Amino acid sequence: MTKTLRFALAAPLALALAACGSDAADTGGEIEGDAVAAVPAPEGTQWSDTVTVTDMDGYMIGNPDAPIKLVEYASLTCPTCARFAAEGMEPLISEYVNSGRVSFELRNQIHGPHDLALATLVRCTADEAFIPLSDQVFANQQQVLGPIFENQAAVEQSLNLPPEQRLVRLAEVGGFYDFFAARGLSEDQARECLADEQAYTTIADNSTRQSDELNITGTPTFLINGTAADANTWAALEPILQRAGAR
Repeated sequence: MTKTLRFALAAPLALALAACGSDAADTGGEIEGDAVAAVPAPEGTQWSDTVTVTDMDGYMIGNPDAPIKLVEYASLTCPTCARFAAEGMEPLISEYVNSGRVSFELRNQIHGPHDLALATLVRCTADEAFIPLSDQVFANQQQVLGPIFENQAAVEQSLNLPPEQRLVRLAEVGGFYDFFAARGLSEDQARECLADEQAYTTIADNSTRQSDELNITGTPTFLINGTAADANTWAALEPILQRAGAR
């Protein structure tokens, strides 16, 4: 087991809360730019239909060549991230992504083993389901995490199992299989994904490496064209997007 994976599988509740809602990473300077023109989507489509898995293991929707590239580092267990999804995703997609001016990429920062299990499950089906499934977790976050908080001893016990069984058992404790089955991911498929130690180790390693390299100290953290935005809510982020040229 790598050092990174041991960290990701450590005390679940402490990790879930420690980095959520932290201040944004240090900003690299003012985010300003000239207004950019809308870019029409291919005929018969809208830009939010276009999904790209990036070389950072993020899932990007929108015009791949959009001049304004918005990245969010999020934890699926983070209430502040859930608030952003509730308040910001609809206007972000309808007014900015579908204009072709802005692309949106969601990347996971892992805050414990239950977060790692959820990040694995939202990757377990078609690429275009990643962001909708993540939004479903955010919208039902208390329901999803309730059994984890109520059964901490069982969660801890699951982490002592062989690697291919750890997240499989944790998902049983959390009731994750029923939640995702109701959203199109069968239990058999979910179990197969969670048993893939190499896959979930890669997610954990990417989270740690990128957090270290980009100074991502908490979630949500937003980057606009590589520069950290001083915002963790939609109300704060939208004016920055506009100053960047999405106007």
